[in-house]
Amino acid sequence: MNQIRTYGILVAALLSTPGYSAPALMAQDDFEGPPISYSETTPDNCISRLQDRLNKGEVVLEHDNHFGYVKAVLQALNVPLESQSLVFSKTSLQLRRINPKTPRAIYFNSDVYIGFCQNGDVMEVSAVDPKLGTVFYTMDQKKSDGVPQFDRRTDNCLVCHSSSRTEGVPGHLVRSLLTDAGGQPLLAAGSKNVNHSTPIEERWGGWYVTGLAGSQKHMGNLIMSRDEVPEKIDNTAGQNVTDLSDRFSVSQYLTPHSDIVALMVLEHQVLVHNRIARASFAVREALHYETMLNEALKNPAGTRLESTTRRIQSAGDRLVEALLFSGEAKITEEIKGTSGYAEIFAKNVPHDSTGRSLYDLDLKSRMFQYPCSYLVYSEAFNALPADMKTYVWQKLWDVLNGKDTSGKYAHLTEADRTAILEILRATKTDLPDYWRS
Repeated sequence: MNQIRTYGILVAALLSTPGYSAPALMAQDDFEGPPISYSETTPDNCISRLQDRLNKGEVVLEHDNHFGYVKAVLQALNVPLESQSLVFSKTSLQLRRINPKTPRAIYFNSDVYIGFCQNGDVMEVSAVDPKLGTVFYTMDQKKSDGVPQFDRRTDNCLVCHSSSRTEGVPGHLVRSLLTDAGGQPLLAAGSKNVNHSTPIEERWGGWYVTGLAGSQKHMGNLIMSRDEVPEKIDNTAGQNVTDLSDRFSVSQYLTPHSDIVALMVLEHQVLVHNRIARASFAVREALHYETMLNEALKNPAGTRLESTTRRIQSAGDRLVEALLFSGEAKITEEIKGTSGYAEIFAKNVPHDSTGRSLYDLDLKSRMFQYPCSYLVYSEAFNALPADMKTYVWQKLWDVLNGKDTSGKYAHLTEADRTAILEILRATKTDLPDYWRS
């Protein structure tokens, strides 16, 4: 109660301040306080649930002398080996273990990302949590005498993984930057935050890339000198690479690939996961602020503030833009991977009666045949607060029915909109009633 009185005094002071705007009362990035309470809240995600099963003896993780617990964890979480993506820039927790001869491997599905370093002390994990955005863990790679433990990390991981690059929430991050022979990023040459809107030619600096992209240039497989970076970089040798064995010992990894299609899916997922988390945080913060302000001002409970509506709309619009691939970079020639990830990705997924799916890849002119993210099926999306889901479904309905034809959605043809609408109707059971009419 004292908190409310104090808050009321603060509100009164702010309301009398020239230039005051309501959203300033609660910083959007302040997720350590209520209602998010990031570090104090108990996670509920695929890792916390796996740990519970480990503690109960329902699952046993086999240890491997070279890979530690990585293979067993991937199997337990149904993470495909084909998703392996290799990064050789020193841009993560165990940077001393990473260089072009010993790249860091990342494996992922739509719920979790697993990082493995050769001779690493720990396995790195970032789990998608419906309430907390991303939750970070490590697991000791030495053989445990008891039950292996996922240890939650709320300290140094957040230094990089909670900024404007991650939508201001604890999130995932994919970067592209020039890297030298020791794995050191050449930060003076710039760094790019990568997602599906990033032009192909700006992607994968500091990453190995296996696959075919025709004449489309990219920055993958490129190692630079620490001398002055030339204005025009020649990465001819890094294009259309299908074999990495002349660059490092591929036998030290679970597969010899760093699949170009897996990398593209990874980049798309990271953006949408962060936007889902931002949408969840935004509406919960806005409603928390609204409740306290209404109480302080003695408004009737549930009085809707304009600032609440604006914050829901802003975060919801950004989420819908990501879901519908607004601003997606053009693909000018067919892209083909090497690991079989494209085939694995599209197996055992929801289809409509004609066999269409939001998982159907295109890779000729754009990533997907039907440009609406498959993450609408994810646990995190399904767990969005009711006010946000109501807004997002309405926005999607307006776009797909042609009511909203704004420039952000000009890339969607009438056929695209109809197909996406029909696929969602056939495969999503929790659509609002008006979607069925």
